[in-house]
Amino acid sequence: MASGTSHDDELVLVEAFGLLWPTREFRYVPRITYSGRFSDYNANIRIRSDVLELRLSHAWKDVSKDIKIGLMQELLLHLLGEKKDSLHIDLYNNFVKSLHHAVPKTKTHPILEESFDRVNEKTFIGLVERPNLVWGTWSKRKLGSYCFKTDTITISKVFVDINDPALLDHVMYHEILHKQVKFDAKGGRARYHTKKFRELEHATFNHEEMERRLLQALRNVRPPRLDQKMGLSGGFFLGKVGSILKMKR
Repeated sequence: MASGTSHDDELVLVEAFGLLWPTREFRYVPRITYSGRFSDYNANIRIRSDVLELRLSHAWKDVSKDIKIGLMQELLLHLLGEKKDSLHIDLYNNFVKSLHHAVPKTKTHPILEESFDRVNEKTFIGLVERPNLVWGTWSKRKLGSYCFKTDTITISKVFVDINDPALLDHVMYHEILHKQVKFDAKGGRARYHTKKFRELEHATFNHEEMERRLLQALRNVRPPRLDQKMGLSGGFFLGKVGSILKMKR
């Protein structure tokens, strides 16, 4: 994949570090690489020897310096295991929360689309913009996810075998809530399952009964054969994960 480096952004990385820790010496060689290997607005950071390397998707190239500093600071805090708040991190989080307005909606599937429309009409009076809708891998643990950076809801293929629209809608509602409620951020950490989120999750769709039904269905379903897991009999979209709804034990 095509990639490139940016000396100017390397100076911004040094600045982002200094704004978080004004009295701490920057002891690294900064390196920034833009790569086509990432989905839009993804990035990671690592230290190798004395090199602090930040790798970003090409989508970050034209984003403003202040928002990039927020991204860099959040990644630095995760890397170094520390917690801090900053105006730049707030700017970055607000940017991420707004990305869905600009993300192309090109991925869908009829079963997922029907589920989304049912939940949207019943619970949100049809006001939620339809995101990208894709099937993920077959999993009993990762049942669904929402990615803010690609505006994508991903649903486990286990629901193809469970074949219960009500249970699919139950998980779809959870992921639509992530899209609507967003997340809270403090100390460079994001919290997705906030008190507000949990209250809304339990407010509709007979939550406790649906959780019991879902757990029983997951106990009864069996993994597909290897050829099915490889997608030779399905032809479903594959997608990346954001926040994850896990099977309760």
